[in-house]
Amino acid sequence: MMDKKKLFLVIAIPISFTVLVFLVIFYYIKSEKALRQMPVKITENERRIYSPPIPEKLEFCGERVPLEDFDVRERIDREFLVNTYWHSATLLYLKRANRWFPVIERILKKNGIPEDFKYMSVAESGIINSISPDGATGFWQLMESAAKKYGLEINKEIDERFNIEKSTQAACDYLKEAYSKFKNWTLVAASYNMGIDGIEKQIERQKTKNYYNMFLNEETYRFVSRIVTLKEIFKKPNKYGFYFSDYDLYPVIETYDVRINYSVNDFADFAKQYGINYKILKIFNPWLRESYLKNKVRKTYLIKIPKSGEITLTEE
Repeated sequence: MMDKKKLFLVIAIPISFTVLVFLVIFYYIKSEKALRQMPVKITENERRIYSPPIPEKLEFCGERVPLEDFDVRERIDREFLVNTYWHSATLLYLKRANRWFPVIERILKKNGIPEDFKYMSVAESGIINSISPDGATGFWQLMESAAKKYGLEINKEIDERFNIEKSTQAACDYLKEAYSKFKNWTLVAASYNMGIDGIEKQIERQKTKNYYNMFLNEETYRFVSRIVTLKEIFKKPNKYGFYFSDYDLYPVIETYDVRINYSVNDFADFAKQYGINYKILKIFNPWLRESYLKNKVRKTYLIKIPKSGEITLTEE
């Protein structure tokens, strides 16, 4: 039979250990709570907001930006401040560009349009299929009348302003038309915002063909300055505080085309035939505006389907 001393030790040691553990946990939680309640100390350097550096020279499509003009410089400075310190938006632009710039660059090159115009899609829409309050739609923010003028189909079932390839081609057609009139790419960019007629009226009114000598509306002023600024930030992101790895960028997702010249009663069923779901079909073909396609005239359309292994579907 165990004597009293041994019995005491057998009981006391586990109890003491349990109490000790409890006290350690209690004081740890208490100290963590106290630390969370302490004010965060920010160093002097962390408080500083720096003015982003403006390069000594800037150009758009090979055309010099006259930074010696105080008004031009201050407008450029504004866009550097906005696009450098609106971190989330600019970082999203950089991520999206990795996926979409290759598509845009190929079409610009095919049409003889300077590559700098890819930054116009960033200035217009942030490289997403957005819709403005005025109804401008897609990566290139095309109004319905302009889109139809340059050959895009728009109706209840189809809106090709949401088709990246076709809308980029339509934008190129506009840019070529504008350049044939102005022979200056900066004026062409301004006209994309203000209209060809709008720029022609200002040329006549102000007796100048130099964009930087024109007195224009604030929206057009900012539009061109934003394109020039975004180009510089995209070329040297680290200089403006944007750091990311290739892994952070949105990858190109390879697709193949399914050619259809017939009606589709239900795109959810159509998607299943190709191993995807309705959501994925719509993501890669946002120009399909309904869940069906009547196609009474048997027009040929190309439906994009992700290649095998390119995406992972969520299981039902």
